[in-house]
Amino acid sequence: MTRSAILGTGSYVPEKVLTNADLEKMVDTSDQWIRERTGIRERRVAGPELAASDLGVPAARNALEAAGMDPNDIDLIIFTTLTPDTMCPAAACWLQAGIGANKAAAFDLNAACSGFIYGLQAADAYVRSGLMRNVLLVSVDVMTRVIDWSDRGTCILWGDGAGAVVLGAARDGRKGVIDSLVRSDGREAELIYIAGSGSRLSPITPQAVQNHDHTLKMKGQGTFKTAVRCFTDVCVETLDRNGMKLSDVDVFIPHQANLRIIEAVAKRLRLSMDRIIVTVDKYGNMSSATIPVALDEWVREGRIRRGDHVLMAAFGGGLTWGASLIEW
Repeated sequence: MTRSAILGTGSYVPEKVLTNADLEKMVDTSDQWIRERTGIRERRVAGPELAASDLGVPAARNALEAAGMDPNDIDLIIFTTLTPDTMCPAAACWLQAGIGANKAAAFDLNAACSGFIYGLQAADAYVRSGLMRNVLLVSVDVMTRVIDWSDRGTCILWGDGAGAVVLGAARDGRKGVIDSLVRSDGREAELIYIAGSGSRLSPITPQAVQNHDHTLKMKGQGTFKTAVRCFTDVCVETLDRNGMKLSDVDVFIPHQANLRIIEAVAKRLRLSMDRIIVTVDKYGNMSSATIPVALDEWVREGRIRRGDHVLMAAFGGGLTWGASLIEW
């Protein structure tokens, strides 16, 4: 079977910056309180005219340019998001039109914050099987549209952004994507959920709006404990089944939900922080976009080099979680 590799990366974040000082004027909180509990200093906010695909277009174009490809070289677009432009059609179709990938099939994948890992496994499978030659994986979330700005426990966490990668056949003897492992547990779905906007609470009523049914709810303490455990377990399992150890990992890219979670996972895995990419301080939690944005930044800065083993892991609503291991 053909091995797949990431041939190009790209990202985009909106220009508008929302700082902790700005939030102090909106809700009962403080810069110190936010930084001590989350590590976040600021986050990006998309303008009202921008939908998910609008953020995805520049990220996708950057990834295509890095891969040396034209949009018509792409056979499939996988768009991971929990905040699509519209319920129908898929955000992937809006993005397809936006970049002019006229020969590509396109669909959305919703695994919440774990979307990029789920999408990477799917893209890898398409390339390995020979069904598709080149796959564009775009992960975007506009989380500031689905949060309750009166809830100081959640509104401080989220930001907007987009990341993208192009996957194709591995070249020049590269191993590329070594393995991906994904898991889920729907029994704990209500730890992180948005009750409205689907078929369970439909149609939208004044009462639903008053109850904030269409904004994200999260049980922070339960989420923290479960996230740390699932993060750790899936990383160890992924390495074990490929005959590798944590000492073999050159770069670790965790989902950027909370600095305290990242530090707790690093402690349990005995990984030094200098091998871990941290962007949560400047972007907040961009859901499925966090990993590809961090990956693109380090690649463009030259901090990920040929032959590096890169481990990526995420945890999100569903509950969903997973890890991917690649050789750069």
